[in-house]
Amino acid sequence: MPARRSLRALVDVAFALVAVALGAWAFWPVYQSSAFVVMLVATLLLGTAIGVVGWAWRLPSIAVAGLVVLVYLGTGVQLAVPSEASTGGLLPTLPGFVDLVQGTWLSWKQLVTISVPVGSYQALLVPAFLLTLLATVVTVSTALRCSRPELAALPPVLLLVAGILLGSSVAPVPLLLLFALFAVLLAWLIRFRLLRRSAAVRSLREQSGQLVESRSERRSTALLTATGATVMLVAASAGGIAAAALLPPPGEREVVRTAVEQPFDPRHYPSPLSGFRSYLEPAEAEKTMLTVAGLPADRRLRIATLDTYDGVTYSVGSGDVTSASGSFARVPYRLDQGATNGKRTTTTVVVGAYRGPWLPGSGQLEQVEFRGADAGRLADSFFYNDVTGTGAVTAPLRTGDIYTEQSVVKPLLTAGQLEKVQPGSDSVPRPSVIPDELQSVLQKYTAGVSGAGPKLAAALRGLAQDGYISHGISPKEPASRSGHGADRITELLTDVPMLGDQEQYAVTAALMARQLGFPARVVMGFVAPKDVTTPMVALTGSDISAWIEVQTNSGWVTVDPTPPLRPVPPKQPEQPTQISRPQTNVQPPVDDNPQRNDEPPQAQVDPSNQPKPNPVLETLLAVLVVVGWTLLVLALVASPFLAVLAAKWRRRVLRRSAPTARERIVGGWREFADAAVDHGYDPPPAATRVEFAGTIGGSRAAALAKVADRATFSGVAPTPAEAESVWKAVDDLRGQLAKRDTRWKRLLAAVSLRSLGYRGRRSGKGRNR
Repeated sequence: MPARRSLRALVDVAFALVAVALGAWAFWPVYQSSAFVVMLVATLLLGTAIGVVGWAWRLPSIAVAGLVVLVYLGTGVQLAVPSEASTGGLLPTLPGFVDLVQGTWLSWKQLVTISVPVGSYQALLVPAFLLTLLATVVTVSTALRCSRPELAALPPVLLLVAGILLGSSVAPVPLLLLFALFAVLLAWLIRFRLLRRSAAVRSLREQSGQLVESRSERRSTALLTATGATVMLVAASAGGIAAAALLPPPGEREVVRTAVEQPFDPRHYPSPLSGFRSYLEPAEAEKTMLTVAGLPADRRLRIATLDTYDGVTYSVGSGDVTSASGSFARVPYRLDQGATNGKRTTTTVVVGAYRGPWLPGSGQLEQVEFRGADAGRLADSFFYNDVTGTGAVTAPLRTGDIYTEQSVVKPLLTAGQLEKVQPGSDSVPRPSVIPDELQSVLQKYTAGVSGAGPKLAAALRGLAQDGYISHGISPKEPASRSGHGADRITELLTDVPMLGDQEQYAVTAALMARQLGFPARVVMGFVAPKDVTTPMVALTGSDISAWIEVQTNSGWVTVDPTPPLRPVPPKQPEQPTQISRPQTNVQPPVDDNPQRNDEPPQAQVDPSNQPKPNPVLETLLAVLVVVGWTLLVLALVASPFLAVLAAKWRRRVLRRSAPTARERIVGGWREFADAAVDHGYDPPPAATRVEFAGTIGGSRAAALAKVADRATFSGVAPTPAEAESVWKAVDDLRGQLAKRDTRWKRLLAAVSLRSLGYRGRRSGKGRNR
């Protein structure tokens, strides 16, 4: 008995390990590092050891809880904060212990406000370590010690749900993992049911001293249970796949990180482009804003990327639209930019007079390292948006702050190179206002040009040809109003000569690109002078600039729409007949298909050749579609009940077609007894056939019991005719049972599972119950 008990415990421990491991693997998209795998394996073994020790030594719950706390504190630094462990990760350190204790309640929010995957960054492995340890201990302890071991299936499920809730909002739901866990838990629950049933049969045999169930009957019960479980698994899988296909999620999945308010919201800060001219004021123009080493080939350093235009300002994200550029998160140790098209570069920046929440950088960030006295403060306050490559810090920048970025810089394309590209497919918020004059000027620039790429190149050439640069600050410069609202863009496009600076030209070019179907956004930053060749480049306020990024079929590229510097001709007098048209909120055309302008006009299509739809046929097809999907859903819902009916029908066929008349008579009694059990009659413990028939009531039930006893115990073999008469009596008795109940109870009895676990049995002493 001890050996059998140990073997059963070993099997339950194996099931617990597999179930918890599957549940914990839901955290893999959050970490995606070898440190997570090491933590998971070690935690599973430690939690299993605690549960087994508590079971073997019969430790009380308070003692098991103490062991959990001891293991958590003793191994937490090595497993959950490996960067703070010493001696090759084998021994904890005091800073690591402090991070572990603080991370017990602080790391949860940090985990849902940081970009994933996070690897082993800081103490962010603590939530997964703590949940996995608790789930393992509770699962093993419940399976080995609880009177209801089926409850051990709950912790793995809760662990998997926690992994999904703490994960990414864009990562797909791990359907394969869900089905695998469901299958393991279903097999485990079947094992518990069979063990419980075996214990009940054994207890009944000990009380009566008779054989209650044969080996073949045990196998039949196990087979029926496994078949029903398989049907349930297949039905659940089919239902899940059908639901995913018919009802796809409308957008990103709602998880904890989507509900938690992000610590940095760009909408709380003014658009950096609104302060463009402030860098060019005499007091700021000559100040060294930043000193940079390792500038990329395009000599550009981004301040911020702006993708939302409301007719007044170009901003980083918006409160009116769901903008991916408005979501900032903390950055773990490193970001994967392997899919980004560009050249890798390492840039070191020393902060001078530059101030603001936006952290200047180049390209798509891979890694950032702060140095100096404020390194820790800046690292903890750094947030990043990987969609636009914009970084921000909530702690104020100070003179002398230093940081180094490793990034991938997008290629810089000229107007000629743009002729060969096609629009990309990224989603960018549509401008809420488009100046009327912009569309007419765009049509003028692109007249006679076909193709989205050539049209964009022609528009940029038109701006370069007609545009002139003036900041309107120096007395020697022509007047040029700041701002980039719709009225200022209208003024830029209607004045002769066209006069503005990078602020207006970048916004105009971005709006033109959007009209042509290109995802586009405005970038504000610094551009180093071409004549500076020293390793360390000092960027002053006068180096401020703005340009655009457009997405092509090969990725995002940088485009500079700024006209060349040249003398500005005198302004021409306004035409007296010119009428300024009022500004209207003209919605841009839908640009999901950039090639739409190449399609033939509708006037060229002869509508007379179009076949008229048949309303009767369309209605019939619609009805057939609805009926078909309804039948499919009903079939999926009814499949478990149909499986029960099929199992009972097969059992009845096997009993009625038994090879001998004796077995058919005994099978008839069992069929009646099972029907009675399904209708709610419980046989008394160790009851004989006659006693069970007395519980049901009626003289015909008692007569059937006596006939079955005579066929079992009499030495005279019954005839086939007697067996046939017994089955006719069984059918009549089942009909009488059905008449005693309501229609609803008869339906419940038909799909009841009770009889699938009850059998009339032949004992070793020759008496059948």
